Amino acid sequence: MLRGGEATGGGAARPGITLAAVAVVQFMVSLDLSVVNVGLPRIATGLGFSAAGLTWVIHAYALTFGGLLLLGGKAADRYGRRRVLLFGLGLFGLASLAGGFAQEPGHLVAARAAQGVGAAALAPAALALLTATFPAGRARVRAFGVWSATNAAGGALGVLIGGLLTEYAGWRWVMFVNVPMAACALVLARRGVTAGPPPARGGRPDVLGAVLATAGMTLLVFGVVRTDRYPWSSPVTLTTLAVAVALLAAFVRVERTTAREPLLRLGLFANRSVAGANAYNLLVGAAMASSFYFVSLYLQRVLGTGPALTGAEFLPFALAVAAGSVLAVRLGYRLAPRTLMAAGGLLTATGFAWFGLISPDGAFVTDVLGPSIVAGAGFGLCLAPVVSTATAGVAPHETGTASGLLNSSRQIGASLGLAALGAVAHDRTGPITTPEALNAGYALGLTLSAVLLAAAALIALVVLPRISPPSRTGQADAHRKEILV
Repeated sequence: MLRGGEATGGGAARPGITLAAVAVVQFMVSLDLSVVNVGLPRIATGLGFSAAGLTWVIHAYALTFGGLLLLGGKAADRYGRRRVLLFGLGLFGLASLAGGFAQEPGHLVAARAAQGVGAAALAPAALALLTATFPAGRARVRAFGVWSATNAAGGALGVLIGGLLTEYAGWRWVMFVNVPMAACALVLARRGVTAGPPPARGGRPDVLGAVLATAGMTLLVFGVVRTDRYPWSSPVTLTTLAVAVALLAAFVRVERTTAREPLLRLGLFANRSVAGANAYNLLVGAAMASSFYFVSLYLQRVLGTGPALTGAEFLPFALAVAAGSVLAVRLGYRLAPRTLMAAGGLLTATGFAWFGLISPDGAFVTDVLGPSIVAGAGFGLCLAPVVSTATAGVAPHETGTASGLLNSSRQIGASLGLAALGAVAHDRTGPITTPEALNAGYALGLTLSAVLLAAAALIALVVLPRISPPSRTGQADAHRKEILV
């Protein structure tokens, strides 16, 4: 039985229920990053999306999620983790219900954006609760192992669940499926999550910074995505990207000079663990989001597989991720986090490089199964170490901010990676839509995903500090002190 930290207010600690609530939350949040992928063709037919507009079903969620996560983390620190978690769950459930009843493209995109806002509130609050409930030792390793397994399973099983729902229940159920999960997490959180200590009451949260960051990232992704219509050298693309860079520069300036409580204390990046883990997570998020997209399209548009079977063919990847996560827990007592992150990144890169060999006359067994197992195991291996590394060295009053930053780097990486690699793949394919041409674009995108993961492994080895594995409570305490140096 897992034993966590002591409650500091609001009733007796119930770490098992807290862990269950956090696990459901993370599964749901991760699920929504991939659950719509397989259903996109039928969503386009049902609501009348254009080809360019359809990508915003994914981007609307990822960008609001990633852009507002820092504000969500700050809100969790200031207003209380439990309160922010409950608010986020309520908003996420209602947005999912509204999305399922959407009648026009704008309705669904707005619902997906609202889901992202809810996820930006509940994800950092949940991770901060996990960090506070399991502060050290073997219980922490196990808890983060459970977190990483549900996180990975949500992303991987999202494709399977989305395919099954799309084919047998209708695409609207890829939205409705969140409602019972949000309700379950609400019940668990209300019963098992304590109020915690009185939240810090500093300055008001920096809403302007959140708006600038989200607007800048949205314009950046929009500029990259629209290169299918406007070339990189066109005035439209150059102006869009210039405005995006200006907004992001303004965000940095606001964080340095604001009279309010900064959304992100830039000094956090002086900590090598925080900087390295987030750079690593950015590249992993970019590679994973792109690979899910390319493999799903390869199975459906090149090999002619239906939605349900496409989802089922992602199951070996999901099982491999779970196995890698379990292995990471066992190895976490003997190997340093950066060693696991480097090994996981290289193994995943190997799987994606193998994916890059797909052929238009291939098959699931010869072109998908093997690389799915290799990439999945590598991905599972690095999930828990990157989370533990990015949050263990942060002061207690900034754990929500650090959690939001880590989640934000992944979501922003997912949007940027999908936009950039999707544009490169489209350039390779051109206007031709034959299986051979599509295969060439998808193969290039998957190969570039492998390059991104190799770069992530290099960051783990070069940037992250040498830290001993947390095999005992004393070692975990030393681990936290070493990160702060």
